[in-house]
Amino acid sequence: MLITIIILVLSAVFFVNGRIRSDLVALCALVALLVFQILTPDEALSGFSNSVVVMMIGLFVVGGAIFQTGLAKMISSRILKLAGTSEIRLFLLVMLVTSAIGAFVSNTGTVALMLPIVVSLAASAGMNQSRLLMPLAFASSMGGMMTLIGTPPNLVIQNTLTSAGLEPLSFFSFLPVGLVCVTVGTLVLIPLSKWFLSKKEQKDKDIRSGKSLKQLVKEYGLSSNLFRLQVIGDSRLLGQTIIDLDIRRKYGLNILEVRRGDMSQHRFLKTITQKLAAPDTILQMDDILYVTGDIEKVQLFAEDYLLGMLDGHKTEETQQVNNSLEFYDIGIAEIVLMPASNLINQTIKEAGFRDKFNVNILGIRRKKEYLLQDLGSERIHSGDVILVQGTWSNIARLGKEDSDWVVLGQPLAEAAKVTLDYKAPVAAAIMVLMVTMMVFDFIPVAPVTAVMIAGILMVLTGCFRNVEAAYKTINWESIVLIAAMLPMSLALEKTGASEYISNTLVSGLGTYGPLALMAGIYFTTSLMTMFISNTATAVLLAPIALQSALQIGVSPVPFLFAVTVAASMCFASPFSTPPNALVMPAGQYTFMDYVKVGLPLQIIMGVVMVFILPLIFPF
Repeated sequence: MLITIIILVLSAVFFVNGRIRSDLVALCALVALLVFQILTPDEALSGFSNSVVVMMIGLFVVGGAIFQTGLAKMISSRILKLAGTSEIRLFLLVMLVTSAIGAFVSNTGTVALMLPIVVSLAASAGMNQSRLLMPLAFASSMGGMMTLIGTPPNLVIQNTLTSAGLEPLSFFSFLPVGLVCVTVGTLVLIPLSKWFLSKKEQKDKDIRSGKSLKQLVKEYGLSSNLFRLQVIGDSRLLGQTIIDLDIRRKYGLNILEVRRGDMSQHRFLKTITQKLAAPDTILQMDDILYVTGDIEKVQLFAEDYLLGMLDGHKTEETQQVNNSLEFYDIGIAEIVLMPASNLINQTIKEAGFRDKFNVNILGIRRKKEYLLQDLGSERIHSGDVILVQGTWSNIARLGKEDSDWVVLGQPLAEAAKVTLDYKAPVAAAIMVLMVTMMVFDFIPVAPVTAVMIAGILMVLTGCFRNVEAAYKTINWESIVLIAAMLPMSLALEKTGASEYISNTLVSGLGTYGPLALMAGIYFTTSLMTMFISNTATAVLLAPIALQSALQIGVSPVPFLFAVTVAASMCFASPFSTPPNALVMPAGQYTFMDYVKVGLPLQIIMGVVMVFILPLIFPF
């Protein structure tokens, strides 16, 4: 028992210190429990198969897909309209919406739903996301106190009451307590989050990232002379290759890309394919050609080959969304020529960008002049900045040829920011399916299974570019941290440390009356939940609370409520509840951040509840 407590205390010290990575500290603690034979290898590694850990992995994937498809941004923009420009209104809105959802959806499911939305919301509002994410986790736990199904400890005390032959609680017996929790939590978190969670964001990374894709499109005026032509039934382009058309010589036009919708009968699996306008690209029915050039020449080309013009000339200010360049598979980037480049004085055609790298040249920036027409015969000058277009992998290849040029910015990082917005309805449907399976008990699917199904569906339906993109959304440091710390609760129970601490504290307060005894139970539960999962703590202390109340001849209901509230309202540790752990990587929080914000909130909530519970449920 003593060794277990020493390992726990040392772990807490290193977590608070923050000099050693938290996942490494957790692994060291796990190894120590193995070395001293407190846990067997199976018990020590049980955390890695724990449903909470597996669920976290799935939630990272689901959240990543919600971002990748732009769904989070769509939802957050709606919420942002309600909040306006007020940070405090936005904060209150997040707290209220999250706690309302948390009343009916598990707190883990609530965070799964709201996490990507709140991150996108913070970015849109220009607000630091760390200011909102910890309150989001806390609000999900507070909301869970409003109904019987909101959080597992509520079900634990219900089971304890019914097992003792006492009258069960109703679905909304918890509502008054939950409303108090949400009110107190919101009022306390407003100043605490502002003082301790408003960290300065590091913007150094953005300095080297170059111009965004939208900035490049606007700077080179690509949208101002961009037209969409569709290959229709009687078109003379059907079956021809782009090189057969000789469009650049005949009309002075450039075909930037060919966009082809997947004609799959399965609407759920429908996708969009972008093809670079390669010379050997064979044109098919319903292909959409993205063409740049003079409007009169575009119209002449459309008439000659019987093409449908999908839109007229639009200025950049009035440009419609569907008449703009998208970057799902194809991207653009700038490269700057080195002074000693072998390409100096060669023409664009002679430079062979198309043959060597399979990229198009869209424009040249020479000092303050932008050259966009008849580029094939244009000679390259020292210091020219060339705008290239190609698949993201081919643009990345350009960066490796650093003797003649330097690729500006980070094209692959830009590619990762491009949302597959045509997949947003699919991601929304999968998210609704996941939440439905988690909410309704008559669906025989465990929450962890629901999350796994959702994660797999996000990958299979193309909400990610590839499987690697899905893996990159997982924060493995957090996964290892939680998986390595979960067996600690097993060690505390196995050695009898948990029961010894709880019995000692509770028995010492029995002579001071029901209020003092209930306060002792509350703060014992609160303290233990910092190191053991809230459900395990509730299971351990609910029978003790019941027996303590019956021994002094008072109603056990307020005592059991003290257990469930204290177990659920644990904010001072990232390990006590799944929501606290889930927001840790996204908010870039340290262990001390939880102590600074969560501990005062936990203490204030405890003091309020000790006096409120007897008023709602008299002794």
